[in-house]
Amino acid sequence: MGAPGDGTAGDAHAAPPAQGGSALRLDLPPLTLGNITVNTPVILAPMAGITNKAFRRLCREYGGGLYVSEMVTSRALVERSPESMRIISHDGDEKVRSVQLYGVDPRTVGAAVRLLIEEDRADHIDLNFGCPVPKVTRKGGGAALPWKLDLFTGIVQTAVREASRGNVPLTIKMRKGIDEDHLTFREAGKIARDSGVAAVALHGRTASQFYSGKADWNAIAELREALPDIPVLGNGDIWSAEDAVRMVRQTGVDGVVIGRGCQGRPWLFGDLMNAFEGSPTRYQPGLGQVAETVYRHAELLVETFGSEMMGLRDIRKHMAWYFKGYVVGGELRAKLATVPTLEVLRGLLDELDKDSPYPGQDAEGPRGRAGSPKKTALPEHWLDGRVLNEAQQADIAAAEVDVSGG
Repeated sequence: MGAPGDGTAGDAHAAPPAQGGSALRLDLPPLTLGNITVNTPVILAPMAGITNKAFRRLCREYGGGLYVSEMVTSRALVERSPESMRIISHDGDEKVRSVQLYGVDPRTVGAAVRLLIEEDRADHIDLNFGCPVPKVTRKGGGAALPWKLDLFTGIVQTAVREASRGNVPLTIKMRKGIDEDHLTFREAGKIARDSGVAAVALHGRTASQFYSGKADWNAIAELREALPDIPVLGNGDIWSAEDAVRMVRQTGVDGVVIGRGCQGRPWLFGDLMNAFEGSPTRYQPGLGQVAETVYRHAELLVETFGSEMMGLRDIRKHMAWYFKGYVVGGELRAKLATVPTLEVLRGLLDELDKDSPYPGQDAEGPRGRAGSPKKTALPEHWLDGRVLNEAQQADIAAAEVDVSGG
């Protein structure tokens, strides 16, 4: 295995390179997060129900980067729920074990970080301040939390202090704010920097946007300029290697964070590594190669969950992403979306026209659920001030949900 964050594009998954075109090269240095060096400055964003061990392995086999596990709630981790322990598990060859925590109480977050450090379960920890899901924001968590400056400061300082005991770098991921009238990224970025975080990642949307509209890369550029002394990473609307190149050139970020763009496209990390190395090669898999990747993903999910039923249930949501733009009949798509076993999956995949080529632009672009703009669910009177009042302090102590976030 190479340096932390390195990956290799496996021959088993290789697709024909794009023909023509000129090489795009970004002269970005390796991303340094404390004692970790990520040679390809690309981060797989934690996505609930997506970035488990199976999907991380697929992505690693195509390209280098830092691959973050699904978000886990601090309380569930402290209570050692079976699901939380599964979420933070890593394959033995994951050089950098990266975990993202969510929490709304400094003491609970601190205890969760302490567990990860004392039990040597993570080499990198990220804190989630970007989740827009109502079940999280209505408790004051995710993208709602940085509005309360005292709470945000307390959580970040506590987590950094606990992580430093094991010399483990801690980063944060956040959004622009709650909505355009309640932006938080400027103050939150400076507080995080002053608290000793190793890097700050910004998704250029507000919580109220969910994943709709366009990501505001200008806000990312503004944060990069405001924090010249730590790495700043950009997230939002990176659907291709060319998008990543444009973001870096427009914003000056030190690296990019990839979320929905890799759903059904683990080979995007191969494209990104090639772009950062100046190669014009792009993965353009035909239908047969996509089918083989789907089957391998399903096998890895069965291994991850230790159950064929659970593994096949999980692969179903990936089908529309994998086959976006490809010629697959409606009846076959419906069967793939309800596939019960590996044997049935193999039979269905064998019905595809394996010689069907890469469909071009139809397979590119946005994927995943964008949602629609809507008012963010918040605790009562949350926006009345930038610090917690007594009632809110009492609520926060009991506010953490004990399930994985979204």
